[in-house]
Amino acid sequence: MAMKMKHLLHKLPAERDLRAVPRPYINHSVELKKSFTPEERAGMLEAVGLNVFFFPSEMITGCDLLSDSGVTTMTGEQWAALHMGDEAYGSNRGYFMLKDQVRETFGSAFFNEPGVGEPNAFLFHQGRASEDALFSQLGKTGTDLIIPSNGHFDTTGANIEANTMHALNLFSDELAAPLSNAAFKGNMNVPALEALLEASHDRVPLVYLTITNNTAGGQPVSMANIREVRRITDEYSIPLFFDGCRFAENAWFIKQFEPGYADKQIKDIVREMFSHADGFTISFKKDGLVNMGGGLFIRNGGLFTKKYPHLPGMILDYQILTEGHPTYGGLCGRDIMALVSGLRIVTGCEYLTHRIEQVRRFGAEMSGRGIPVLNPVGGHAVYVDINRFFEGTAMKPDDFGGISLCAVLLAAYGHRACELGYFTFGRYDRDKEREIHPQLNFVRFAVPRLRYERQDLDSVVASMEALYENRDGIPGVRVMYGRELPLRHFKARFEFNK
Repeated sequence: MAMKMKHLLHKLPAERDLRAVPRPYINHSVELKKSFTPEERAGMLEAVGLNVFFFPSEMITGCDLLSDSGVTTMTGEQWAALHMGDEAYGSNRGYFMLKDQVRETFGSAFFNEPGVGEPNAFLFHQGRASEDALFSQLGKTGTDLIIPSNGHFDTTGANIEANTMHALNLFSDELAAPLSNAAFKGNMNVPALEALLEASHDRVPLVYLTITNNTAGGQPVSMANIREVRRITDEYSIPLFFDGCRFAENAWFIKQFEPGYADKQIKDIVREMFSHADGFTISFKKDGLVNMGGGLFIRNGGLFTKKYPHLPGMILDYQILTEGHPTYGGLCGRDIMALVSGLRIVTGCEYLTHRIEQVRRFGAEMSGRGIPVLNPVGGHAVYVDINRFFEGTAMKPDDFGGISLCAVLLAAYGHRACELGYFTFGRYDRDKEREIHPQLNFVRFAVPRLRYERQDLDSVVASMEALYENRDGIPGVRVMYGRELPLRHFKARFEFNK
């Protein structure tokens, strides 16, 4: 009987060759949505000045694709871990479990044993707090400093600028080519980095590599690029740091598309990636698979501690002043326990394959309807190119078509997306009374982990197709408040042009 079954199995198509395969998870609980009409949503949008960040989430009857940060659906294992949380003020149970898990995931040099060596692992309530801790102290080391990156995200760049340093984006050349199918468009522009360091290495306290590159369309960074950036920074004795928010997704892309990594496990690729880093900041709300948490981790004995031996102590003091005792760092004990579980789950290849392929299929469906998206699609979101979306219409750059598109999509169809383009990353030059537009102009559709299914995302595609076919009728907006503010996209108010 066993031989007959084995023979039959060899004659049948493999599961991976079928048109659809089952998800690597099952739903544990559901939440029923409330019902709102397009007119009700439109009225609320007008009340909040067309700013989707202020729109009440309970009125979103479609998909909430504003962010994948902290809105993940946690697993049953994580929910069970919450109940094991130790809420002690100092040295809670989860802290020691997290120490072991961080060492296992990223390398033992990033979390010293208590009482052995200087503190080098700093917990925070979220990623931007860890960035603030790093850059507020790093900014004290000099003047007119530059932090180059393959792509600083909004709050990262804002933290750098707020501490009197200059955040510089060095996007890859492939990113600027819409028809390029380069697998690693998130790479650092190596020639640009070399030119910068040759001219101004004394002004660069560290180089910051974002994996995956959120600002650049969620595109991954290759291991070859990581090694090359490391080689260049070593030449000038400059520390290399990662923004490691989506480290596991980046490792998946390396496994899939970089020669020599197909047979390696995700966890081994992660360890190799971080072997090149002197430290990293991270929002655990992404690849930690939790709703809250962040951290700053510095390599024990690495270049950063050798170059700035006093900074870890200054960061520790800052952490205590702003977040609490180092063993909880602004986090509840139960959050730490969920994080320990999340870091174990996220490097599973089955989980990552389903998660990323879901996003890539979402992007392929949009492309198939003629909607101009950044290809290849990255790991956590689909990015619609707003300049190409409105090409041939009356929409002008200062009309902020991305803001308009997000507002109309939310009002008409109940889906919330996020403008990441001319308004978010641009700025207003008060002296010249004009907008300074960035290189990239996207609307991002970030897919929360384990939350939506095919039918949900298909409804977004159908909605976007309808808007694309009627894009001539989408009006631009004018800024009523907040044009000159930092991080203005979080605070601004708009009105549609008459």
